Amino acid sequence: MEEVWQYQFRIILLGDSTVGKSSLLKRFTDGTFTEVQDPTVGVDFYARLLEVEPGCRIKLQLWDTAGQERFRSITRSYYRNSVGGLLMFDVTNRKSYENIREWLKEVDNHVYPNKTIFVLVGHKSDLTHDRKVSREEAEKLAATLGLNYLETSAKSNSNVEEAFMKLTECIYESMKVGEIALEDGWDGVKRGFNPRALDRAKEEKQSDCNC
Repeated sequence: MEEVWQYQFRIILLGDSTVGKSSLLKRFTDGTFTEVQDPTVGVDFYARLLEVEPGCRIKLQLWDTAGQERFRSITRSYYRNSVGGLLMFDVTNRKSYENIREWLKEVDNHVYPNKTIFVLVGHKSDLTHDRKVSREEAEKLAATLGLNYLETSAKSNSNVEEAFMKLTECIYESMKVGEIALEDGWDGVKRGFNPRALDRAKEEKQSDCNC
């Protein structure tokens, strides 16, 4: 029997090939880690529930996209129907970091005038001695782009839960203040069972989430 949830958020993971999108998702959804992952071909699908506040369970529909250019046309088709995502780079791969602005620009071009909420993620933080991007530099980029920033490691299970929870909370807060609304024909957010009254939620204390 499927578990009860109030809302479903469609989430997309973006970034260059080999930054660890699949590893992060498998750690988050299955609690497993494998050193060698087969490259994603097109798009893979995962799901998991999170509780953002007592009585409000969010089903995350998670889409793992291929970073290779030859699959980009497939990936683009998922942009518009995603409410948010993790924008990922590998802290040991400077090129993947330098491409972050291009990934964000590409999404913006396809979803405008709609809003997609992102959290910037520096992955493979366990590889301390191989770093090519400092935390300070990444935090500065995140501030410039208006994004939250976290560093994660699927291998050591560091900040994996926190990254997805931060993104989910940011989306939920945007719904509460009316920045994101449910729309017919859009799969970014869907109502589930026993949906909470957003009007009541809007009356609660406003969050200072930097999304």
